[in-house]
Formats: sequence, C-alpha cells, structure tokens
Amino acid sequence: MQQQLDQSRIVFGGDGEGGLGLKCICEISRDRKMRSEDGPPGSASGPGPARLPALNVKGGLSAHSARKVQEFLDQNFTRKIALAEMAAVCGLSSYHFVRAFSRTFRVPPHQYVLDLRLDFAERLLAESGMTIADIAHLSGFSSQSHFTTVMKKYRRLTPLQARFGKLNSKLR
Repeated sequence: MQQQLDQSRIVFGGDGEGGLGLKCICEISRDRKMRSEDGPPGSASGPGPARLPALNVKGGLSAHSARKVQEFLDQNFTRKIALAEMAAVCGLSSYHFVRAFSRTFRVPPHQYVLDLRLDFAERLLAESGMTIADIAHLSGFSSQSHFTTVMKKYRRLTPLQARFGKLNSKLR
C-alpha cells in the first residue's frame, strides 16, 4: 500500500560523527490535524481549525476551487507565492480571490500560508536537530529573525522555547 505525501523535504543534518546524515521529513496526507493535544496554543489565524474550508458559503470558493487551492498551497507554502498565482489556480482575479478565499477558509491567504509554515517549522523543531536558521529557510521564511518574530507573534513562543517545550513533553 503506497501512502500519499502532501509535503516532503530532504534535509541534510549531521550524524554526530562528522559526516552528513540524510533525513526525510514527511507529512502523510491523512494526518492533517493542525496540532496534537500537547501543541502550543493558538495559530497564525487564531484558535480553531482554520484549514478546514467552509463549503457552500455565499461569495466563497466552490468546493473544487477550495480543494485545488488547498492542494496548491500544501505543496508550495515553502516558497514565495504571489497572490496572482494563487488566484490563477482558481481562475479568479486577485481581488475576487482574496474575498472568496477569506470567506471559505475564514482567514486571508497570507495568514493561511503563515499557519502552514509555522506548523511545518514546529514539526521540524520537534523532530530534528537542525539549526533554527535552517528550519526558517526550509519553512519559507526570509530569515531566522523573520521566523522568530512571526512565531513569537502568533504562537507566543520563540523557536527555542518551542523546541525545548516539545523535548520536555517527550521526556514526561
């Protein structure tokens, strides 16, 4: 049985013996929950599952368009994405796309992408020994400083606090 992958990254990290070890960090598509019960409170879009689209909302995206844009963002959130590019996936103008997306997902596109990036970065912080700068870069943030600022603003934790929080919860 072959599993579908939403997001995969090949990451080079030290193996502790001076060489490079190869790690593959994957997200299985059926495991699409935003956070486990021991995760930090809040998200970039506030509390609650912002990634579940509200279907049949007046002025929102169609179910097909919502699914297409969600798949596009799940695959491309680590790179810079223009609003026009997201709108083109749905065949809408940027103006109409922002309004329809916001009604469907209950957050603007930028917040949605930030939330995807923060979730991915938190996963890397918890599961790898990579530097925070490398995690920031792989998650799509422009710098470690930008990543720290965004994480502090929306998750109320610095990346280092998130890493140690995850480590402490695993030790308990």
